[in-house]
This record gives sequence, structure tokens and C-alpha cells, in this order.
Amino acid sequence: MERVDLLPPPTGADAPLPDGAAAQDDVARRADAHAAVPLLNCLLREVAEPLPGPGARPVYRLPGGRLLRVRPGRRPAEPEVRTQGGWHRVDHAELVKLVAEALRRHTGVPNHELPTEMTDSRDAMAALLTARARATPPADPYLRSEQALLTGHTHHPAPKARGGGPHAGWLPYAPEAHARFPLALLAVREDTVVDEGDTAALDALGKAPPGYRLLPAHPWQLELTAPALAPAFADGRLVRVGTTGFFAWPTAAIRTVYAPEYLPGRDLFLKFSLDVRVTNDIRRLWRHDLMRLRRTDTAVTEAFASVGPPAAWLADRGHRTADFAFEELAVVVRDGLRDHLLPGATPLLAAALVEGFPGSPLTATADPAAWWEAYLAAVVPPVLTAFADDGVVLEAHLQNTLVAVDATGMPVQALFRDAEGVKLLPDTPRAAGWERLVYCLVVNHLYEIAAALAEHHPGLDPWPAVRRELARHDIPEIPALLTAPALPAKTNLLLRWTGADGADARYRPLANPLRGA
Repeated sequence: MERVDLLPPPTGADAPLPDGAAAQDDVARRADAHAAVPLLNCLLREVAEPLPGPGARPVYRLPGGRLLRVRPGRRPAEPEVRTQGGWHRVDHAELVKLVAEALRRHTGVPNHELPTEMTDSRDAMAALLTARARATPPADPYLRSEQALLTGHTHHPAPKARGGGPHAGWLPYAPEAHARFPLALLAVREDTVVDEGDTAALDALGKAPPGYRLLPAHPWQLELTAPALAPAFADGRLVRVGTTGFFAWPTAAIRTVYAPEYLPGRDLFLKFSLDVRVTNDIRRLWRHDLMRLRRTDTAVTEAFASVGPPAAWLADRGHRTADFAFEELAVVVRDGLRDHLLPGATPLLAAALVEGFPGSPLTATADPAAWWEAYLAAVVPPVLTAFADDGVVLEAHLQNTLVAVDATGMPVQALFRDAEGVKLLPDTPRAAGWERLVYCLVVNHLYEIAAALAEHHPGLDPWPAVRRELARHDIPEIPALLTAPALPAKTNLLLRWTGADGADARYRPLANPLRGA
């Protein structure tokens, strides 16, 4: 797979740190700043009341009456609270306390777990900054984009929390630290194997003893589940057969890895269970999701056959596990990039375009209007066509979308992934499916790309182009979308505070920029 080199020397989060005490101070300051951005985004979107008035910094009233002001923008910063002596700058620890008190007053319920996660997320960022400064970034622009998300989810209170464990336990597997590692290879006794779909690629990873089948494992998951798996190792249902002869690269999803050369000239993705909470969920491959995976993936694959190229679906071909550790050891085999990518195109993670990384075509383009129209033409039609023609609701958010660019950095293709998050009509009512599509595609995805583009290219209004692209599609819900006063914005902060199921999306209204475009 040929790719252009879009990457100049490291800057920003990838730049070397100073030495000694100055380095510690710098890491602490930068970790606070990175961690504050998504937390403030959540607070301001979900519970704060904007107050009218002059001034360069907008002021908000929090539940309970405290006044908060921030440096505005898509990355709000420098939070200050009003005191008797004037405005007082708050650090991340004080911000966590402020948010917790506001949420307790807003919901009427306490939560002792989420503030700890917020702090863990900030401390994880500090560890990642330190590790990242000492690591060698991958030369491949695609891999570098997958590993660019230092801040991460733009609207989550604790996007980098890693389960509260020691940093040494998870840093070797962290994409943000430019990790790569061989996969553990296990052999599972044949009479205990559960296999569905096309998992032939797993048998090419090594050689299993007679009477056994190969099963790769994520080394971190193997460490986390060691006590539960000990009996199977002891009685011979499970044996270790070494490690892969290649490195796997963790993608932005952490538990999904990319093997660019698992065989000469062949690539694939593998998605594992990971018994760690990442954003809203414990990232285990749950039995109920695995049981419907083949049906869902088949529906999406058929939908993309109708959508046609250059749009592509990275199919979840099948899964393999052991019946005595069905969820703990499950692995999903996903298509690689090579068989789907346009010749000469370079895939990039959409979320990385929002985060920013050296060489990003979003910032480098000399014609942002044309770049944006090409981006919309690649990303929007496949999502809307799959919904309109086949009742498929893609989870087309920033981390599930790859955008391939040509040698000039112009978008030419979109590739989508992750059947686990896909919804199908009529299993999901059409109204609920449309609401989820609008949230994933417009609010989570296009809204964030548009904001980054406008920030880097002052004077560009990205929303008329979005309106034109949406209006081209003959879908009954689109006229109402273009005139609605609000869009549905997922409430990750309130969901986590109230202990709702991670898949139980709830929304608050977000002013609709399409209406006045």
C-alpha cells in the first residue's frame, strides 16, 4: 500500500521535553490543559447556563450559582471561578471538585467514582506526555494518525482513564505512547473452540499443537484475566505457544490492533476484549454483541455493495474464542486496508484531523473550501445511502471513520469500521436510528471537523457546504434536519455521573448551525 509522507518533524505534543524539574512542571501544566478541554466541553454543553454580557471570555452559571468563565473556542481553557476577590484561576484538581459539586446539585445524586476517573485521566495524560516524548513515532502517516489522540474524545469527562491501574501496566500498550508489541499466541483445545465466520487468518499467525487451534491474545488482557484463566492453563485446555513474529500497532480504540504485515503483503485488524473501562464502557467483547455480529456485518457489507466504490466497509469477518472464557478471550478478525484502499491514497483517522498532528492535510491545505467539499463528498453519501436504501445506521463517528487523501492531501475516499456499533432497521425504530445517525455523523463528526477547519482557516464558514451536501439526498428526515433549532448532543458527563449504561445514549439540544447556513 503506497502512501505519501505527510509528516514534517514533530511539534507540539510530540516535541521533546525539557530536563529535570522543568520537565515535571511542563508535563503537569500540559496534562492539566489537555485534561481540562474535554471536561469543560462536557460541563458547558450539558449543565452550564450561558449568561449574556460583554467581555472576551464568556461567563456561565453552574448549578448552585457559581460563576465560571473560560477562554472560548473548540478547546475551552483557563477556567476561572468568581470569588469575592474577583476571578480565581482553577487547576484541574479544583475543576474536578467544581464539576462534581455542580453535578451533585444538578442531578441530586452523588458519585464518588467519576471524579476519581477524571483525576486518573489527567494523570494518564501526564504519563503519556512523558512516554511520548521518549518514543519514536511511526513513520507511516496512517499509524501516526491512529496514535495521535493525546486529548482524545472532545466531549468526555475522562477520555484517558485506564482503569486506575499503575501506569507501567498499560503504557506498553498505549497508542498515544507510540506503542507496538507482538501478540501473545495461545492454543485452545479443539473441543472448546467457538468459531464463527471467516477466521482463517488466525491460523496463519503460527502453529498450534495437534488437537488445538490458535488464538491470539492481547498481552494486557492476558495479564488482566490471568486469575480467571489459571485453571484452563493448569488442565491443558489452554496452552501458550509464544508470540507473533510481527508487531501489532494499537489503534485509537486501544483494544483494536493493526498488523500491517501479518503475512508478506497482507494486513488485518484484530479486535480483542479488554477488561478496562475506556470512556463509557468496559471494553469487553460481550456475548450478546458477538452473537449478532455476523448478521450485522453481513447487512453492512451488502449495503456497501449497493453504495459502491470508492466508499469501503472494513468487514468484521468473524470471531474466535474458547467456550470456558467466551468473552475474556474473544477476538474479532477485521479486514485490513490494502484490499479496499484506492491506489496511492493515504488513509487517516478522522479523529486525528480534529486532534491535530504534524502534516495534517486539514491544516496544510491551501484551498480549505475545496478540501471541505471533497471531504463531505467522501464521507456523507455512504452513510446516508446505507440508511435510506438498506436501513443500516452506521456509527460514523470520528474514531470509526478513516478518510483517505491523495498525494496533494485532498480527500478521495472514506472507509468505515466496527459492526458492533451499527444499528439495523427495523430492529431499531427509524426515529431512534435517525437520531443516532445525526449524532454520530453530524454532531460527533462533521461538527468537530468543521470547527477545526474554521479555526485553522479563519474566514471560512463550513456550514453552507454541509447543508448543500445533505440537501442532495432524498431522505424524508433531511428537510426537518436543515430547519430544526437543535441537534442531538450525547450527554457523556451526565451518563457517567448517573451510572447509565454506556450504550444508553441520551441527548441534549445543541444549537443547529445548519439552520442559518
